[in-house]
Amino acid sequence: MLRVKNLDESVKFYSALFDSAPTVSKPDYAKWMLEDPRVNFSIAENPGAYGIEHLGIQAESPAELQELRSRIARAGGFVRNEGETTCCYANSDKTWIVDAQAVAWEAFYTSGVARSYYGGEALGCCQAPTP
Repeated sequence: MLRVKNLDESVKFYSALFDSAPTVSKPDYAKWMLEDPRVNFSIAENPGAYGIEHLGIQAESPAELQELRSRIARAGGFVRNEGETTCCYANSDKTWIVDAQAVAWEAFYTSGVARSYYGGEALGCCQAPTP
């Protein structure tokens, strides 16, 4: 569960991002039961920083990533298109969005396996944008 400052604002944001209305909607609560998009869950050891770093939605094709990018544009958060990158032992095409609670989401399509955790990009692997 994600605690939010403004439920209406967050429902609008996540309904656009997920392209779906909540399946449960109460005055102080909303829930989505999603089959699509697939949410990617991963963990990594990081001395000194714990908790949610960011959340990910994995596309199955470049076309699906473009659809996710359309949803991201409608969601209205802070957006950064990272494009082609190497991160988490994968070659991917990524776009980032940050919601009103500063929760970062990465939408990505992975095109192959990489030999290293990251490719040395200036921002670093899985570093979400800051508004």
